[in-house]
Amino acid sequence: MTPPESSKSFRPQGVEAGVHLYLSGFEGDSAALLGARVAGLPLHLSIVPVTEWIDPTDLATAAVAVVQVDADAPASMKRFERLAANDGKPLIAACYEPPLALVRQLLKAGAHDVLPLPLAIDDLEASIAPLRDRAVEQVSAEQIVTNNRLVAIIKARGGIGATAVGAQLACRFAAAEVQAGREAALIDFDVQFGDAAFQLGLRPRLTLTDLIEAGARLDGPLLRSAMTQHKSGLQVAAAPTDMLPLDSLTNEQAIAIVDRALKEFGTVFVDLPANWSNWSLSLVARSNLIILLTDLSVAGLNRARRQIDLLAAQDLGNIEIKVVANRFRKGLFKTVNLGDAEEALGRKIAFTIADEPDLMNAAIDQGLPVGEISRKAPLVRDLDALDKAITTALRLER
Repeated sequence: MTPPESSKSFRPQGVEAGVHLYLSGFEGDSAALLGARVAGLPLHLSIVPVTEWIDPTDLATAAVAVVQVDADAPASMKRFERLAANDGKPLIAACYEPPLALVRQLLKAGAHDVLPLPLAIDDLEASIAPLRDRAVEQVSAEQIVTNNRLVAIIKARGGIGATAVGAQLACRFAAAEVQAGREAALIDFDVQFGDAAFQLGLRPRLTLTDLIEAGARLDGPLLRSAMTQHKSGLQVAAAPTDMLPLDSLTNEQAIAIVDRALKEFGTVFVDLPANWSNWSLSLVARSNLIILLTDLSVAGLNRARRQIDLLAAQDLGNIEIKVVANRFRKGLFKTVNLGDAEEALGRKIAFTIADEPDLMNAAIDQGLPVGEISRKAPLVRDLDALDKAITTALRLER
């Protein structure tokens, strides 16, 4: 946990439907729009030329979009018409001194309203208020039916091989997704000790740092340019080359990166650091599934139980958690058996991963999935079982 934070200071953030403004600039009273809320919805401002194409996927979390139109630029009008026809979002046009003929044309094209520029909050409030409830419900419904899924990989403590298991699991998952015509990605958010890309034999040119620094410029092509593809088909965003303080990443930055990745890829795995921060808990709050990796040591189980209790204290107990015991050994010479472990955790251990260090180390050294080294090893069978369970939990068809 990063000082001065405590468990009471965590504020998980999810996706909130908002009003997206696409303007070529702002002036006068428009500066008051920055950081404001209208009709109870947050405003998000994007500065784009009036003729530049707006990707409809950028409107996924928009309850309402306000798009500037230039009466003297036919391409600007064409952009608005295409958005109105393709996206289905409530659109409001904004123009400087729009002539009556243009207002009629915009309304016919699908505009719910036409507002004069520069924008005033009172005008926005009056125009958006009637659309708010229906638009927010539409965003919520779209998020429910989306095929995109977020899987958070958390660890009871460092040094238990959680990254190795998570990376191998993501590779197996991605290879199966390729066969189903979908993509999967892994984002290494362990900004201090992350080495998922290294363990997969990758040498990335760009890392998570580049995505953080992109800020509002982050779009689909930029994100893909920062990913490194593994031979399994898994797209990997590597951890920063230099160690960063946990608080160098904000909630908004982390969520923006994940939301963009969810738009680009079918399923996104996030490998989180062992220490909690506000943004890492916010990513867990956004997740469809949590994989909690522990070992069967007393220390590991104690910390795993504390992780589970923390999630419950933050009202995140409704997210499905699969507890996975790594480096599991069968036989008589175990200090803690599964029954003792489940009693300590207060829940069942869903899966065990066989302790085969020679096989795992060989896979890491060669940057290969373990199945390419030994198809019938217990470790491979355990990863297969976990992969199938994740597919079922995420309601994906293969």
